[in-house]
Amino acid sequence: MKITESIKKLREKAGAGIMECKSVLTETGGDIDKALVLLRKKGLLTARQKADRVAKEGRVEIYLHTNAKIGVLIEVNCETDFVAKCDDFREFTRNLAIQVAASNPLYISKKDISPEEIEKERDIIRAQIKDKPENIIEKIVDGKIQKYYEEVCLLEQPFVKDDKIKINDCLNSIVGKIRENIVIKRFIRYELGERLPKDAD
Repeated sequence: MKITESIKKLREKAGAGIMECKSVLTETGGDIDKALVLLRKKGLLTARQKADRVAKEGRVEIYLHTNAKIGVLIEVNCETDFVAKCDDFREFTRNLAIQVAASNPLYISKKDISPEEIEKERDIIRAQIKDKPENIIEKIVDGKIQKYYEEVCLLEQPFVKDDKIKINDCLNSIVGKIRENIVIKRFIRYELGERLPKDAD
């Protein structure tokens, strides 16, 4: 099994980040069962186990871009006030705010997009590639939809400080490190001069 396939399989089982999975797979010679045990020993096999725990503490991070033309408010929840005040959590929320400012996502995750919106996007892509052979059109559409998710979903976006990992990997990593459930609740991004819906009336 290729290392990329092993990483994908381990992530599905463990909910850990790409870099953590790659590291333990390297240590265990690609053995997924041993890698799961190693993740558990390192305290990284926690993201899925903690996903259902209530997160009602946290912080609202405020980020103002250096030119004062972009501002972001983002609410990130955790389980305890102690974690909300720790440096790792504060750094994570800061990085999320910077990500929103830089990449302008529309949603937090794929599940926030309605099926109607996805089908509309698929129709647009099909229209753009209508001259392609019919047997490959849907494969192309699927690939472009994945790119669409990376553009509009915060958790699917490559991290602006390290584009080899996604924001979801950062989330899983911090959950494994602090051992609490973390939920990105909501965000809003302001950009100087942008048109508001009422401006179009």
